[in-house]
Amino acid sequence: MPWVSLLSAVIGAVIATSSAALLERFRWRREQHHHLISVRRTLYGDYLECLSRARNVFRSLARNLEAAASERERIARDSFASCYGMRYQMSITASKQVFEASETAFRCLRDVRDLAAAGTLASDEAYVDGRSGYEAALTQLRSAMRQDLGADRLSRRPAPSPHPPG
Repeated sequence: MPWVSLLSAVIGAVIATSSAALLERFRWRREQHHHLISVRRTLYGDYLECLSRARNVFRSLARNLEAAASERERIARDSFASCYGMRYQMSITASKQVFEASETAFRCLRDVRDLAAAGTLASDEAYVDGRSGYEAALTQLRSAMRQDLGADRLSRRPAPSPHPPG
């Protein structure tokens, strides 16, 4: 009956090897997911920062009564130029929901840029409407980003008690 011992050893080895390979696959997939989330978190932050910088320039232009038309347009276009590169990064890295929200925010901010470049003042109805549209789109974008990153799932964990039990 030495073949029974040999068969048991082979079956044990197959089971051990299979379970190790399966566990390694799960670990690899989890690491890949964590890496993707990390990359997206960085990209989303950079994108929001880029939009914010451009938005601040447009706000300044809309309040500036002294800038010449050519200077106003150059400043507006230059300050928005970096948003295009970030937009392309979003198109290949962001989830579909986040990308669609980022496109809406991008287009709304581009409209605000055009208003600021054209000399529209911050108090003008067109500028106020454009700014409001952008703010609404930005709120939707941040919400989509939080959902994609699982930020709300993380914040639902109960907070630890400040006082130890007992």
